[in-house]
Amino acid sequence: MNIVVVGTSHGGYEAVKTALETYPDAKIKLFEQTDKVSFLSCGIQLYLEDAVQNIDYIHYATREGYSDQGVDVYAHHQVTGLDPKAKTIHAINLDTQKASDISYDKLVLTPGAVPRQLPFKGNDLENVYFLRGREWALKNKAKINDPNIKDVVVIGSGYIGIELVEAYVKAGKQVTVIDVADRILPTYLDKEFTDLLTADLIKRGINVQLGEKVQEIQGQNGKATAVATDKGVYPADLVVEAAGVVPNTEWLKGTIEQNPNGTIKVDRYQRTSAPDVFAAGDACMIDYSPNGEKMPIALATNARRQAVVAALNLEKPSVEMPSVSGTSALSLFDYKFATTGIKEATAAKSGLKTQSVFVEDYYRPSFVPDTEKIYMKLTYEVGTNRIVGGQLMSKHDITPAINTLSLAIQTKQTTQQLALADFFFQPEFDQQWNYLCELAKAAYKKANNIVPANL
Repeated sequence: MNIVVVGTSHGGYEAVKTALETYPDAKIKLFEQTDKVSFLSCGIQLYLEDAVQNIDYIHYATREGYSDQGVDVYAHHQVTGLDPKAKTIHAINLDTQKASDISYDKLVLTPGAVPRQLPFKGNDLENVYFLRGREWALKNKAKINDPNIKDVVVIGSGYIGIELVEAYVKAGKQVTVIDVADRILPTYLDKEFTDLLTADLIKRGINVQLGEKVQEIQGQNGKATAVATDKGVYPADLVVEAAGVVPNTEWLKGTIEQNPNGTIKVDRYQRTSAPDVFAAGDACMIDYSPNGEKMPIALATNARRQAVVAALNLEKPSVEMPSVSGTSALSLFDYKFATTGIKEATAAKSGLKTQSVFVEDYYRPSFVPDTEKIYMKLTYEVGTNRIVGGQLMSKHDITPAINTLSLAIQTKQTTQQLALADFFFQPEFDQQWNYLCELAKAAYKKANNIVPANL
């Protein structure tokens, strides 16, 4: 069997790994547009902040490692076309500019996503950057170490934007973050959490400009000098756009079916509309556990799961892709936070009738020294009390508990079931009732109009 995999990040890496294990006699060809394979963009912040010293460490695999296992690696090759009838892909060697058609028996597409470029004047100026992949990581690292860069403007306050804000602030830069939304992380966390985070940013001297629409990037002599919005002008030696990503699927138009948002249509076996062509990762949507609909959820965990399913189904459909809740965690300076499923910010689009409860507590008993406050929110379906979302935040790291809430969503647990769940107690670790039990208990009482006893 001749297997071709396009893309070598999370999905591509997992597709090759699974294919090597499942089809030991197969011939595998792997295509990568850059000259390095299997880069992890999720490790960029650690590199920018010097927690990881060498960018070469932020890779799943190497060309040599692949070659040693019999994989033919075509690095620095851009795949520009697909012919499902001929069962070939069209690729260009970026070193020689030579084009060629490569045949396949089975094809796994993991093209990922590319940064969204906002449509305003000044995008072509020097010192207008993005953050996606190894090359942009190296460019941003150079600017972090550049003493001539003093004022940095980050456009977008999603998870990529806030990681950039933190990295540049820690490097001693004066940072302004701009977003058209009225909150940072507007679809990631609800207001109770983002108000705390925003206050902390302002306290650190960061200029947070929310509810502002960028009109242009101003410049002189070809270089960016400021960002103008509908409410102000902010000086900039460097502008970094972090306004999300779009699927890297433009080159596939007219060959396989796509969704209106440009993602590749796949079934539960990760099959596309073309025979023997599979897809996985950020270029696909995924079944969402809370409401059963397909959603674009660009996470490494989802890409790897989808790629495993795709690879296992190459010969015949046997493994279905399970639904997910969009579970992830981040940090911003001292705060660590995690989220899964539906929240108030996204409930209206979910098609479900939901309620939420917000709880402040301590993760250990009050008599234990240095116990941090924790902030929690649970979202549940009205009528069934089925848990459909959760958010956790603290200066203490309670983020692993989001995995329990994700599993509760996937297994359709109710607030009452979680409130009585079997969790251990030891005062150096947690409360007599685990904080997730307390959160679920508060949700159950709210849903049933029970007034909590004040003891």
